[in-house]
Amino acid sequence: MKYLLTMVLLSWGWVSVAQTPQPSSYTAEGRTIEAYDFAGFEKLLQMKDDKTYVVNFWATWCTPCVQELPYFEKLQQAYRDQKVEVILVSLDMAKQVESRLIPFLIKKDIRSRVVYLRNTDSGEWIGKVDPSWSGALPATVLYNARHRVFREQSFTYESLEKELISILN
Repeated sequence: MKYLLTMVLLSWGWVSVAQTPQPSSYTAEGRTIEAYDFAGFEKLLQMKDDKTYVVNFWATWCTPCVQELPYFEKLQQAYRDQKVEVILVSLDMAKQVESRLIPFLIKKDIRSRVVYLRNTDSGEWIGKVDPSWSGALPATVLYNARHRVFREQSFTYESLEKELISILN
């Protein structure tokens, strides 16, 4: 199970032997999504400022991920004045960022920060997010300068808020 995501990424062609230049952002329908390789993205998992971060790994093809997105949106709105930032990390296929991901975000009115993680070697980076992560989605990291929690699960709004409160206190 640990390399399930890796196998999916390999079969879909996200991992390639020859490295080609990748865009740093994608734009469609007036919305721009930042794109990172893991080395660039990793800094978003290690911020040491006065904010609390809720970093959710998801994809449009993941039904439980899509079902819980409104809870992350609601959390972002409810705690925006308490220095909480939600970052939604899309693991969709690169060729579908402009044609599927961005239209999905617009249709669902997703206003939280969304970034696209280019999956060049998921077998290497999954363990760097958290050693216990099997690679299954959805997965979420909640952290601030004092605490860090990783959850490989789906959330209700209540369970997500409870995790956040435990980090804030």
